Amino acid sequence: MPLRALNPTVIKDLQERYPEAEMHIVTNDAPGEAVPMNEERFWNIIALLDWAKTGNDDAVIEPAVRALSSLPEAAILAFYDLLSEKLHLLDGRTYAEHSVSENVGISSDLFLYARCCVVANGRDFYEAVWSDPAQFPKDLFFEALLDIPERAWFRKTGTPMEHLPKYIYETGFNPNGWGADTISL
Repeated sequence: MPLRALNPTVIKDLQERYPEAEMHIVTNDAPGEAVPMNEERFWNIIALLDWAKTGNDDAVIEPAVRALSSLPEAAILAFYDLLSEKLHLLDGRTYAEHSVSENVGISSDLFLYARCCVVANGRDFYEAVWSDPAQFPKDLFFEALLDIPERAWFRKTGTPMEHLPKYIYETGFNPNGWGADTISL
């Protein structure tokens, strides 16, 4: 509900309906900004991953966590929603088949982490893979990408994130990618 919609009548009604409730205000933008998170800002945060620290996933994601946690809470949630969308769009049989070397099986978790690797490699790479599944890198995984929004949220608020992202990014939840048949990863 927009803050401007709160008037004494609305507040009184909320107090009567929910006498023990707590109210939290979430801002949708920071001063001087029209949009707390958009595609460009999402990919700019992804670009902060420090690949010079490869081998220490916490260090790789730290610059992105730091930048995201400096934004409004609404931006962190929107980042998580955009991340879920990117992972969801890559959730499909054709992508899965290209994500591992021949004669190597892949689990649903590993396929999720492989999709994370695609996103972690930036916008150009993501778009190339999305438009041509044969570009999917084989046997590369980056699970730590999933930690960025939760760590940023905790750093910002001191509380665990309880937000469910807009898209289910777990393997097998994109019906456009798998069809109606059962997944056998």
